[in-house]
Amino acid sequence: MIEMKGISKSFSGNVVLDNVQFNLADGEIHALMGENGAGKSTMMKILSGIYTKDAGEVVVDGEVVHFKSPKDAEKYGIIVIHQELNILPDLTVAQNLFLGKELTYGKTGILKTRQMEKEAHELLLRLGLDVNPRMRTGDLSVGKQQIIEIAKAIASDAKYIVMDEPTAALTDREIETLFKTIRELKAKGISFVYISHRMEEIFAICDRITILRDGGYVGVRNIPETNFDEIVAMMVGRELGERFPERNCQIGETKLEVRNLTVNGLFKDISFSLKKGEVLAVAGLMGAGRTEVAQTIFGYRKASSGEIFIDGKKATIKSPIDAMNHRIGFVTEDRKTQGLVLDFSIKENIALANLKKCSSSGVLNKEKETSMVMKYIEDLKIRTSSPEQSAKSLSGGNQQKVVIGKWLGTDPEILILDEPTRGVDIGAKKEIYHIINQLAEAGVAILMISSELPEVIGIADRVIVMQEGKLTGEVNKEQMTQEVIMHYATGGEQLVY
Repeated sequence: MIEMKGISKSFSGNVVLDNVQFNLADGEIHALMGENGAGKSTMMKILSGIYTKDAGEVVVDGEVVHFKSPKDAEKYGIIVIHQELNILPDLTVAQNLFLGKELTYGKTGILKTRQMEKEAHELLLRLGLDVNPRMRTGDLSVGKQQIIEIAKAIASDAKYIVMDEPTAALTDREIETLFKTIRELKAKGISFVYISHRMEEIFAICDRITILRDGGYVGVRNIPETNFDEIVAMMVGRELGERFPERNCQIGETKLEVRNLTVNGLFKDISFSLKKGEVLAVAGLMGAGRTEVAQTIFGYRKASSGEIFIDGKKATIKSPIDAMNHRIGFVTEDRKTQGLVLDFSIKENIALANLKKCSSSGVLNKEKETSMVMKYIEDLKIRTSSPEQSAKSLSGGNQQKVVIGKWLGTDPEILILDEPTRGVDIGAKKEIYHIINQLAEAGVAILMISSELPEVIGIADRVIVMQEGKLTGEVNKEQMTQEVIMHYATGGEQLVY
């Protein structure tokens, strides 16, 4: 059993955790929930030895411990599987599993390669994954890489596994496999701390929930004795109301038209239109080609064939600069590597796509820059002590708002949103939905890629569905159900209404 009692932690005078508690029983799946910035990650970094606590006590199996590094925590069987997986893509599966724990012939340093491959294969088979241990890990799906991370933990004799947003990039089928693996390990006495913003998953897989808010402990609940509304109220400190705002937008004339767009090897003959004030969702399973289509429209990828029309005129888009000149913005799927410069401040990140707007005669005007940035900090409710705060120190939800603010500054007429609420808490999600609504009401044409079907149904006016690089269906608001969307996402034939 793990107990964390009276845990406090501050950074540069900013209190991140204040007298927080958490306990984990043997063979339990315990959810840790809270809005972005609530202190969940800091709590787990203290447990795993990445951070040292300022006050409080950590007890593992009845012993008070003082971890100064992850290696210290690992000796007690505590392993963290981070949201950004620690997989080395160019190494083989077996090499990743035995990294730092290689088997050798005595002191010769010569590797027992065949034995490691055999043991890696046997371990992965126990977890339901049949892959060649000599395969390059980077060639596997994210779901399979996630199982390999769990295998690494088991190979290290893990008793307690912390999983941070483990399903953020998984398909429904991969999530089923992951849950099956977690339940089997639970039956063997291994405990899990499960961090996720997906409420449906928490109620499906976990035994208890501990809720943090603004760095403080709110309470713990047994899953069978609580419900969605109570957990949300505990997380945000208020009733959240409806998850999705009402849609009352005037949909205008066609703003964007894509005709037979093709990138060889990725997708083929994609055609659709997008109107002013419309939210058009692109649904499909991972690998369907949705992001690649968006990247091609934005000029990040070169089209093999096909045409793009904006306001009825053919547009030549060969680079993101061309797309921006056509008033297209793109909130990318991966905010940390593609949406932000993490070492830059909030101000620098928002200004990055808006240097012309913030300049006078080609010279950056600090007053214009600060004025514009403060507008978006206030409008988007970005929680920060200062616009000079670094982007990497923000919570996931606030990082996402910075990326959105950067593109709103360009005054886009077409805005592409790729997984706009991934890794974002329930309160910040609702705020982002309101932003989408407001943009649509202002006449912005929005193309939204999302893997969360409740989100698609709740916010979109129309859905197009892709499967293996092809457009398989289009669904209007009246026909929109999860079953219909999944029918097309798995290659089902055209439905007749």
